[in-house]
Amino acid sequence: MNKKSDTSAYMNNDFLVDTHCHLDMSQFDADRPGVLERAQAAGVRHIITVGSGLQSSRAAMEIAHSHDFIYAAAGVHPHDAKDFDGGSLETLTALAKDIKTVAIGETGLDYHYMHSPKEVQIEVFKRHIELARETGLPLIVHSREAEKDTLRILNEYVHAEPGLKGVLHCFSGGMEMAEELVAMGFYISFAGPVTFKKSSALAGIAAAVPDERILIETDAPYLSPEPLRGNRNEPAYVRYTAEKIAQLRGITASDAARITSVNALRLFGIGEMPGEGVIAYPIREGLYLNITNRCTNNCSFCVRMKGDFVKGHMLRLRREPSARELEEAIGDPKKYSEIVFCGYGEPLMRLDVVKEVAKWVKEKGGRVRINTNGQGNLVNGRDILPELAGLVDSFSISLDAQDEETYRKLCAPLHKEAFGALLAFISGAVKCAPDVQVTVVETEGVDVEACRALAGRLGVKNLRVRKLDVVG
Repeated sequence: MNKKSDTSAYMNNDFLVDTHCHLDMSQFDADRPGVLERAQAAGVRHIITVGSGLQSSRAAMEIAHSHDFIYAAAGVHPHDAKDFDGGSLETLTALAKDIKTVAIGETGLDYHYMHSPKEVQIEVFKRHIELARETGLPLIVHSREAEKDTLRILNEYVHAEPGLKGVLHCFSGGMEMAEELVAMGFYISFAGPVTFKKSSALAGIAAAVPDERILIETDAPYLSPEPLRGNRNEPAYVRYTAEKIAQLRGITASDAARITSVNALRLFGIGEMPGEGVIAYPIREGLYLNITNRCTNNCSFCVRMKGDFVKGHMLRLRREPSARELEEAIGDPKKYSEIVFCGYGEPLMRLDVVKEVAKWVKEKGGRVRINTNGQGNLVNGRDILPELAGLVDSFSISLDAQDEETYRKLCAPLHKEAFGALLAFISGAVKCAPDVQVTVVETEGVDVEACRALAGRLGVKNLRVRKLDVVG
């Protein structure tokens, strides 16, 4: 089922995935080939065309089999639940076995029009969930004015037998619904409505959904985004939604494309996920360097404990890069607002590489920042800050706790002297670099105001509070 792609191209060229459209619908009969050409020209590398009934699902399969970059989902929309019977389930089961089928749906509940009785919708929704569970395929859920029942039913199945996965497509619910879905491990997909001027509540949710749980779609031919409202929607227009998501989340359109595309590949099993960690990766206007995955802390909140990706970049290294490799990956440092030593580990564990590359960046006219846990002196057995003077423009140092007891509990440092060494490093960094900030994560046990006061006593005025599980 998986289609191979050029992984090196993926890492250097971001692309888009339209995770939900209806290419079988009559609105595309006149120019379907042109629609697909425009989608590819707009950077859409994969499309999932979703069945809304048995005939629609068959048509979706035919389209998918005719194009390598298109996949299909099989399901019956809640509007047509009243026509669902045993034969329907047999047909869907057969379609689910097709090599181009990557999901079950769309299914769910729609209490707006009530084209099918509520009880019937619920029963058919459950049949789809059971089929998704049996096949291992993700579920594509439609929910309109039915938040309570949608969550109740999904929770019943998720708690009864963990492993059910899926997405709430064209999300229109509230923040509480979004949070509960994320807690269940579901994805949330945004379509054209997130771009509408009067969709402030939806925009707030799109800004808050964790990176690893957000998707985008068109739901074409419906719900064209701004500035194309009133026109027929098509997969090429997913880029407008990506651009809006980027604006709302304070990232670049390239970041949004990468994040949502990796999520789509992961959920639907399409394309090929990157198999090797990158050593240089852009986020917003900066370029981050991933020079080691080793660290002297085992923080309970650290993203590297939970996965391999940050902002859509695979960071799990097979080997540590040389200074020369890092310089080649950077290219021209002046293209970026700053070069940041960060990655999936503690960069100052490789002090010689940091110094060599930082010196090269500065000679080329670039700006250098080091993100560190502040244990560089402890790790290297000496005060290393004088060696970094003139090479580093900015330090971002993880304070993480207001006292040693809390620090040990949250960060589980390898060295007993870690917290004291951290405080000394912060104090010294202020004398070494023109810009120093300390960071803390909003998590249980952390007293942010006490951390702010501690930072002030160490000479640092800038304390940044990071939300739990928000990285990059």
